[in-house]
Amino acid sequence: MEALQKTEDLTPESLAQRVAFLEAAILEKDAVISDQTTIISEKTDANSRLSAELQAERFKYAQLQRLIFGSKRERFVLASIPEQLKLEFEPKALEIEQAVLAERETIRVAYERKKAKKEHPGRMALPSHLPVVETIIEPTENTTGMVRIGEEVTEELDYTPAKLHINRIIRPIYIAKVDELGNQKQVIAELNRPIHKCIAGSSLLSMIFTDKFIFHLPYYRIQQRMGQMGVPIPTSTFESWVKLGAEHIKPLYAVHRLYFLSQIYQQIDESPIKVQDRDKPGTLHHGYMWVRYAPLPKAVLFEYYKGRAVKEPLRDLSEFKGYIQTDGYSGYTHLAETLGITHLSCWAHARRYFDKALQNDQQRASKVLKLIQLLYAIESLARESDMTHQQRHELRLDKSLPIINEIGAYIYAERNRVLPKSPIGVAFDYCANRWISLQNYLKDGMLEIDSNLIENSIRPLALGRKNYLFAGNHASAENIAMFYSFFGTCKKNDIDPQKWLTHVINNINDTKSSQLKHLLPQYIDRNLLA
Repeated sequence: MEALQKTEDLTPESLAQRVAFLEAAILEKDAVISDQTTIISEKTDANSRLSAELQAERFKYAQLQRLIFGSKRERFVLASIPEQLKLEFEPKALEIEQAVLAERETIRVAYERKKAKKEHPGRMALPSHLPVVETIIEPTENTTGMVRIGEEVTEELDYTPAKLHINRIIRPIYIAKVDELGNQKQVIAELNRPIHKCIAGSSLLSMIFTDKFIFHLPYYRIQQRMGQMGVPIPTSTFESWVKLGAEHIKPLYAVHRLYFLSQIYQQIDESPIKVQDRDKPGTLHHGYMWVRYAPLPKAVLFEYYKGRAVKEPLRDLSEFKGYIQTDGYSGYTHLAETLGITHLSCWAHARRYFDKALQNDQQRASKVLKLIQLLYAIESLARESDMTHQQRHELRLDKSLPIINEIGAYIYAERNRVLPKSPIGVAFDYCANRWISLQNYLKDGMLEIDSNLIENSIRPLALGRKNYLFAGNHASAENIAMFYSFFGTCKKNDIDPQKWLTHVINNINDTKSSQLKHLLPQYIDRNLLA
């Protein structure tokens, strides 16, 4: 009542002042509340951002753990067991006999079990073109007076170790009688050897190069094998063979490159290779193999460059008119802006991003993966039906285009609903940034949906790096590129690389420059290699 009384005693002027004061206080408190609300909102956004970054980092950490600690045979190392030191180094004869009997019994039981479940289709038919070595085993019993009524024949596939031999070329020298002027004519056959300064024959050289680049054996192991054949080869001699053999066929590599660069559809990728460099003693130079594949002639081209920058390796594309297909490396982005080039991206790389995002957002990632799977099912149908390029083009426009439109609409609708740095956000961005180039394979039936063909072509280089580790110098790296180009093209065209290389070494000197094309694996007459 007292407060009311005091309020009633106030004059209109003082009451208005009091109301104004209270309104100002209320406005001030509202401003404070608004500021606090803004701070809370900012902190909430920051927390969400940090949570997304934390989730992304956890995903990367999980991927790294799987990479480091994944199931790889060479990483399983048996721990030292102290009790093993007490074991004898040589097992006793009785233990060996018992172990052998136990293993044989295990094999017999497993064989009987397997035989009872399913009838064996029979032994593999042995090739008829192989030479046959016959061995007749007579019974140990006395067969005197017995009549031979038949025989039982058992065949097995065996191996005769490789042997070296010497080609001794003898050229008789003839001389005519003295003519009226006292002259004598001497006649001898011309010596036509592929490489005059090299005592290694063409078959031996082709064996060395196929062992190196097909079976990935370092040169020193090939030397060891030849030593086991009874002919130890000095390292200096062996290296001279390799150098002379590579120089002998190098003109054909230049021809191969010219014909390759004329192809209107190429796939491009790159892979690192370590190289010894005199300018960097104690360290290895990090060079790059730039690899191209032309699907139409099934040709492979490796080129060695010291760096990954695209300016030098792709300088020929300044006047190129056609289709170039690459992975997601940012160095290729300028291709989409180059006049005359239609840039194609790879759906296999896009699929990998969604596959990685399955753990992060299974619903969205699986939705896109199922649609991409349909695209590949259409490609399988075209391949199995042996469609022409025109038929495959029409099939894609009829079946693939609606699916791609559905993928694009889904990415557009969901892209802003996910965190950009999350795995699913990265997958959406990868496709959105390359959406035109991902669709370009629909333009022609000769184009492929992905660049897996060139990745398969790079695989021999990856296997080789694990064996010979690095190239001895930059010239050796260039030779590696040459042989991988030839042998990769042989593989794509189902040609025996050793027979092909032997034929080339023997015939390249006698072939006109204008006809060297017909020595290339993609153009050679297969009857010459029979």
